[in-house]
Amino acid sequence: MNISPFKLGLALVIIGIVWTSFIFDETEKKYDSILLKQSNSFEVKSEFSGIDIGYYKLYMPQFAGEGIFVQILDTKKNVIAEQIVQTKLSVGYFDFDENGEHILKITNIAKNQIDVQIEFGNTNSQKMLPSGIIVLVGAVIMMIMAYIKIKNYNIEQPEENIS
Repeated sequence: MNISPFKLGLALVIIGIVWTSFIFDETEKKYDSILLKQSNSFEVKSEFSGIDIGYYKLYMPQFAGEGIFVQILDTKKNVIAEQIVQTKLSVGYFDFDENGEHILKITNIAKNQIDVQIEFGNTNSQKMLPSGIIVLVGAVIMMIMAYIKIKNYNIEQPEENIS
């Protein structure tokens, strides 16, 4: 059985993507939902270990242009990231380098109450390195094969004086 390098590259990309999605799916995440009234705050706590990248995902189903203020606090209650969110769906990332409980603090800065669905956790990006390398190798193989195919492709031109 003879498999083309392009198909091999495509298979490597698919394997790497599936592997990465399994790693991300097995991470520990906290889910919560809250109806925040004006000027109220809400906190979600999660335990992180090592040095990695954390994330939060905020979804506001009845979004009408309101804004919320988001802060990430480390184990010593220091702010390591903050952002004003004014979109229906927002995903933010932050670096952490301490073991312990980190806090996602959400404050309603709008005049109306806001329904917020929250996901807070670790990306496990350190474990994604091998799968990322597989995706990169597969993509490079596909690009090289596509370049070779395009380089050798000739288009015939019709003759100019056809009567």
